[in-house]
Amino acid sequence: MNSTDVTRQQLCSMFDHTCLKPYADHTMLEQLCSEAEENHFAMVAINSAPVAFCRERLRGTGVHVGAAISFPLGQTTIGAKVYEAENAIQNGADEIDYVINIGEVKNGNYAYIEDEMERMVQTCRKAGVVCKVIFENCYLTKEEIRNVAQIAAKVRPDYIKTSTGFGTGGAETEDVRLMKEASGGAVKVKAAGGIRSWEVCKKMIDAGAERIGTSSSLKILQEYDEEKREKRDETWNQ
Repeated sequence: MNSTDVTRQQLCSMFDHTCLKPYADHTMLEQLCSEAEENHFAMVAINSAPVAFCRERLRGTGVHVGAAISFPLGQTTIGAKVYEAENAIQNGADEIDYVINIGEVKNGNYAYIEDEMERMVQTCRKAGVVCKVIFENCYLTKEEIRNVAQIAAKVRPDYIKTSTGFGTGGAETEDVRLMKEASGGAVKVKAAGGIRSWEVCKKMIDAGAERIGTSSSLKILQEYDEEKREKRDETWNQ
C-alpha cells in the first residue's frame, strides 16, 4: 500500500490503538476504547490484565482486543508465555502480541526461537485469534532480524513486529523493509515504537508495514486530515 493513496478508513483500520502504561486505570482504558470505537481502529493494544474490561466495553463494535504477552522483556519461559496467552484469550483477547526471548537470539539458539514461535502460533490458531511476534529490533543485529524473520516465514504467525516501544529504540523503516524481504511476504509486518506523526507513519506504510502500533493514533489522524485538506485547497486554487 502506498501512503499517498491510503484512505482515512484504511488508515484507521491499520491502527493498533495503544495504552500499555503500568498505571492505566479504568478511566484511561474507557477513553482508549471509546476512541477506538469512534474511529473504527483495528484493535486496542493493552496489557493482559485489563483484557476482560476492554472486551466487555468493545463487545459488538468490531474493534479487537489485543494482549501484550511477556511484555516488554520477553524473559519468561515458553510455558509461561503460552499460559499468559491462553488466559488472555479466555478473557476475550482477539489478538496476541508476544515478545520473543531476545537472550536466546543473542545466544544463537534459533531452535528455541522456532519452538517458542510454533507454540505461540499453535495456541493462537487453536483459539482462532491473531498472533504477532515482537522482535524488539533495537537489541538485534540486521542478521539476527533476518534470521528470526526467516523462522517466521516457516512458522507463519500473522504478523512480525518491530518493537515494544519500551526498548532503547523503536520502529525503523530499514527494519520494516528487511523484515518484509526476509520473510518473503509470508507474514505481514507491524511497525511500532516511536510512531507519533503522520510523517513517520507514512514512511512505515511505504516501507511495507500493514499495521501501526501507536498511542498517537488521534494525532496522526489529525495530521492526515490536515494534509488532505491542504491538498484539496491547492487543487481548488489552481
